[in-house]
Amino acid sequence: MHEFPDIDFSQRFIFDDSDTRGELVALERSYAEVLAKHPYPEPVAQLLGELMAAAALLVGTLKFDGLLILQARSSGAVPLLMVECSSERELRGIARYDESLITPGAGLQDLMPDGSLALTIDPRQGKRYQGIVALDGVDLAASLSSYFVMSEQLGTRFWLKADGKRARGLLLQQLPVARLPDQDERAASWEHLLTLADTLSAEEMLSLDNETILHRLYHQEVVRLFEVQPLQFRCSCSRERSANALVSLGLENALQLVEEHNGSVEIDCQFCNQRYLFDAADIAQLFAGGGVDSPSDTRH
Repeated sequence: MHEFPDIDFSQRFIFDDSDTRGELVALERSYAEVLAKHPYPEPVAQLLGELMAAAALLVGTLKFDGLLILQARSSGAVPLLMVECSSERELRGIARYDESLITPGAGLQDLMPDGSLALTIDPRQGKRYQGIVALDGVDLAASLSSYFVMSEQLGTRFWLKADGKRARGLLLQQLPVARLPDQDERAASWEHLLTLADTLSAEEMLSLDNETILHRLYHQEVVRLFEVQPLQFRCSCSRERSANALVSLGLENALQLVEEHNGSVEIDCQFCNQRYLFDAADIAQLFAGGGVDSPSDTRH
């Protein structure tokens, strides 16, 4: 068996005799980084890993320059799951949860009843796009697959698994008509590839390398596997962004905050726990247009 590359990655593949392409994602280091920031219970860590894998798959599917945000909300034990993945393939994620409501082995419907998932594409240039789907599938993969059915785009199916150590995702997507112009043949080919993908167990998905997975599922098909594309954890918080938040309050309110907090304001990043401190001198400098370089150091 091949070892996984020593990176987190996505890898595209294509079926030469069918109008279908696919993508596989493996996350280990970035997943561990996200889980290290907060002590998530196992069912929450699994859901967050699945959503991270989904974001990484989608970034490989959608052509854009900017940020992809997946935000799941519910009135249940997990009111919020949020993952961001940039077009540079940098990931971060967070979950909010009520530990008293979480039972071992809980699934999506137990944790996020009446939930919804918002998919937002925030490009550096151009209009923001958002689509929303109900989280009414048996799991995140089923709910995401429904989203693409509802949006009437090309057929797209997701398989997502995570176990607190590794998160993996598989996506199959129909391509525009080329090799199979006959509609019945095209539909039959698509169903055949989906049926085979459904036979992949969670254990196989989490433990096998991509070549082995594809051979196990599609040894009778002609499949081309492309180069891996690295992914990594990176939080987009910065001292500058935190300073901008203070500037948006206005000078008077910002100084009042400093006074109320005994001489310095702490701004904590929810995603990575980085802490940014600003005192009265920093605030004065900011509003005088002096930027964010300051006597107050960034501290963890």
